[in-house]
Amino acid sequence: MGRKKEKITFDERASFIVRMFNEMPDKSFSLRHLAAASGGADAAGREMTKAILDRLTEEGTICVSHRKYHLSRNLMPHYEGVASMTASGAVFVTVDGLDGDIYVDPRNANHALDGDRVELIVTRHSRKGSPEGEIIRIVGRSSRTYIGTTEVTSKNTVLVHTDTRRIPVDIYLSRHKYPDLESGKKVVVRVEDWAADDKWPTGTLVEVLGDEGNNDTEMHAILAEYDLPYKFDEEVERAAERIPGEITEKDYAERRDMRDVPTFTIDPADAKDFDDALSIRRVGDDTWEVGVHIADVTHYVRPGSILDNEAQERGTSVYLVDRTVPMLPERLSNELCSLRPHEEKLCFSAVFNIRENLEITKEWFGRTVILSDRRFTYAEAQEVIETGKGDLADEILTLNRLAKGLREARINNGALLFDRREAKFTLDADGRPTGIYFKEQKEANHLIEEFMLLANKHVAQFCAKGKNGHPRTMVFRIHDKPDSEKLDKFRTFILRFGLIFKANKGKAIAREMNKLLTKVKGKPEENAVSTLAIRSMAKAMYSTDNIGHYGLAFPYYTHFTSPIRRYPDMMVHRLLARYLEGKGSVDKVALEAQCEHASEREVIAAEAERASVKYKMVEYMQEHSHEVFDGHISGLSEWGIYVELDDSIIEGMVHLRDIDDDFYRFDEERYEVYGTSHGKTYTLGNKVRVRVKATDLRRRTLDFELVNEK
Repeated sequence: MGRKKEKITFDERASFIVRMFNEMPDKSFSLRHLAAASGGADAAGREMTKAILDRLTEEGTICVSHRKYHLSRNLMPHYEGVASMTASGAVFVTVDGLDGDIYVDPRNANHALDGDRVELIVTRHSRKGSPEGEIIRIVGRSSRTYIGTTEVTSKNTVLVHTDTRRIPVDIYLSRHKYPDLESGKKVVVRVEDWAADDKWPTGTLVEVLGDEGNNDTEMHAILAEYDLPYKFDEEVERAAERIPGEITEKDYAERRDMRDVPTFTIDPADAKDFDDALSIRRVGDDTWEVGVHIADVTHYVRPGSILDNEAQERGTSVYLVDRTVPMLPERLSNELCSLRPHEEKLCFSAVFNIRENLEITKEWFGRTVILSDRRFTYAEAQEVIETGKGDLADEILTLNRLAKGLREARINNGALLFDRREAKFTLDADGRPTGIYFKEQKEANHLIEEFMLLANKHVAQFCAKGKNGHPRTMVFRIHDKPDSEKLDKFRTFILRFGLIFKANKGKAIAREMNKLLTKVKGKPEENAVSTLAIRSMAKAMYSTDNIGHYGLAFPYYTHFTSPIRRYPDMMVHRLLARYLEGKGSVDKVALEAQCEHASEREVIAAEAERASVKYKMVEYMQEHSHEVFDGHISGLSEWGIYVELDDSIIEGMVHLRDIDDDFYRFDEERYEVYGTSHGKTYTLGNKVRVRVKATDLRRRTLDFELVNEK
């Protein structure tokens, strides 16, 4: 930035200096530096430069402190964005149109909280070039609520100790405003203000959930944390109760009558609603008519009704450890739309003629009336499959034979098969966990899965292609191909186990992945490899833009089979009904907005479900304080090592600061933790022994300490 020593006018030098400040707004400069850079640091140059700086200071363009000059804060780059807070109180501000977040040190956060819209200035750049800033104004407080536990600290003050790490301080409630509030209550609060000289933000009480530690209270707290309702408004319940339950002559006349076809449901033992049934009968020497019957929810829930609006807003049922929070009231989910045995029910069905060689010679979609002959649990259906005996044995064995063929064909066509163990809790009468068991996927599960997949696939295809091949707007369940960068990291990582992954694209990736997962099954590295494999995959979502479903290897796929618990399935039922009536396509823009909302609600529900599992895991481990367990490393971060216990898949963290034989750091590139002095490393899949060090139910955290490496 220097200039040759030549005569320079006052205005030229002033212009150059102003440009320097504007180009480097986060820098401070001495008089000597500015004089030299703008044309010379001799006595005359410094004198002219000083005059320029005095004028700029007087104008408010620059400021001086500790004999150094810097651009006025008012002229520094200003941005507006949304704050995301970390446990330390540091803030990352996301600004529209700006690549990367702006980091704000806790000292410069100006009482901003998670989700607030803020105005900030960039004050400097880190050595890596990342912008760092200072929040100068809270544009708008977030309307988000916080869950916490009350402590009455004086006659004037109630403090709420929040469960989340997204707020670094307690929230103040006025004892005068809430005189009946006691200590130990789980509450929902909203921050209204945080004055500059106040120690705590001031909150408003939204709801008292109950006593801390009570199971219902804690489950409701998790739902509230994710802004999920745990009950229906009375108006919604009344609307459901008003729905007539009888099947009319008009209903019979408009539907295909399949009451005389052998029909049954297969569901988990604890299921309360049965929204899908299968029927089967022989229609030729080697041909079977298989019906996939789905509760006709949209017959009862009309577009734009209060029930429809409620279902659309919720998007999905939520499955916590000890309960289901349904998308629709029980009048619908457990009565009218539950395909209970020996009760006539209205369905929307996909009926296929399937030959023994799996050729589908005919397909039919439409509304039906069915009569289920039997309700099977998965265990009961599995017993029929294994023994060949029992109710409807011929039908179940035939369906299982066809399902095995469909599954094999799907795998051969490039479908992915991830088979992660799923832990379940046994609970006592108070909801406390007393044991852990693993949910097994057997042939009976695969039987149901394959025919649901078949129906979803063919409904998507029928709706999308339209007559004469003219495409129609449709709600698809899409799954993109693996991210190449993540796949490269996965490929590099598994080399440490002597495993090679050669595939780069298309179906070859799926085939190679299935082969690899089969190879590591039962080996120490199984969990590490499968965990990283899943992370390399894209997430499934809803969209009107079809890219196919990579994981299932289907060019067309949708969700048709669970309208009781997923709103997109209701959308699909309405589209299918419309297209069966020969009506034209629908507005894609409005439908896409609904798809985005449904995808968002699905993610939120999954996070709440994981939170309830985490809570029960920590609650269970409270009874095992200081006990030693075998485990393996399931994840790594700059803070610690995540360890999953072998016998329960419960996960906790070993903080790096607690490993006392060296100073450990996290290497993100190599994805390992290493000791800086002795070089000892920890990476995914390593077998370890850990002791339960601490449990924190409020934060749902579980801390381990290493005993010794196994």
